[in-house]
Amino acid sequence: MIVAAGQAASVSGDLTANVRTAARLTGLAATQDVRLLVLPEAFLTGYDVAAFDGPLPDAGDLGGAWLDPLREQAAAGVTVVVGTALRRGADRRLSQIVVRPDGTATAPYDKQHVDSMEREFFTVGDHGTSIVVDGLELGLSICYDGCFPEHAQAAARDGAVGYLASAAYFPGGGDRRDLYYATRALENGMYVVLSALTGRCGAFDFIGGSAVYDPEGRPVARLAEDEGLAIADLDPALVAQTRATHTMVGDRRDDLGPRVRE
Repeated sequence: MIVAAGQAASVSGDLTANVRTAARLTGLAATQDVRLLVLPEAFLTGYDVAAFDGPLPDAGDLGGAWLDPLREQAAAGVTVVVGTALRRGADRRLSQIVVRPDGTATAPYDKQHVDSMEREFFTVGDHGTSIVVDGLELGLSICYDGCFPEHAQAAARDGAVGYLASAAYFPGGGDRRDLYYATRALENGMYVVLSALTGRCGAFDFIGGSAVYDPEGRPVARLAEDEGLAIADLDPALVAQTRATHTMVGDRRDDLGPRVRE
């Protein structure tokens, strides 16, 4: 299955403009036979304090006309996973919306690890999520989630062959970004599709670095800071082969016993 990590700048608080950009990237992906496109964290609302503190799209309105431009491009055969700040009842969450080629849109995952100033605005999600695209199970992740090995490991142990990460990294975070996601791929023998915000959004600058990592943690497609798509072929046979050779997922122990200090 051909997958892509999409990368572009987002406009703070401009849902209409950001949906148009997401739709444009989806249309571009469709021309290159991409079946799954991942877009950055909070992309539809913008990752910015002013956007987070303002009106947000509602989880109950995913069938609304505001998402139609993205639905229209996804109809070419692309499943899109895109980040947004989202209102869910009384809560505000950092979420991933999944738009399918048949036009359905769901918000199945809310970020489980919120970081720094995000805590002022958002509550945490209470469950992990995997989706199935073309018969392949794929775990969902939002930025800081990927810093916790157990998050990706839970998806892998549940059957995921890939880990889809929507992210937003600030200047100075590039080394950590590259290490985290390569390691999540290596230690779980699975692909990681990392889509990272780039450019300026409101008060913040972002550094891009979107990439696709193979099951041994090697980047097979990567972007710098320009808008574009990092495209790669996700091969489940390679996941099976890697896990048969490097058996960390199956060898994980649930209990390491008491710790002894001498």
